[in-house]
Amino acid sequence: MPAKTPHELPALFAQLFNEGDPSSLYEPGAEPEVLEGHLEIDARMEVSPRKILVNGDIALLVVDWRLGEITGTATDVARRGPDGWRYVIDNPSGVA
Repeated sequence: MPAKTPHELPALFAQLFNEGDPSSLYEPGAEPEVLEGHLEIDARMEVSPRKILVNGDIALLVVDWRLGEITGTATDVARRGPDGWRYVIDNPSGVA
């Protein structure tokens, strides 16, 4: 279930994450980055896009997120494919 626009990706990611599996938002071969040590969190993800830059079929997304008491800023890259937008690079730790 890819997004129709890159602006839809953060909210759709949070929805699918909260449902248990956002993997459909990744291109084949792209692996979701796991936040080490935070696999068993009983909290809902909330997102707030800070900036989304689009150039043709590539988008850079900077998104603030919260998962219970854990917060961060993701820096991600998405690409438009034949069926919509999907993540190519997932960096939930932003600049780290």
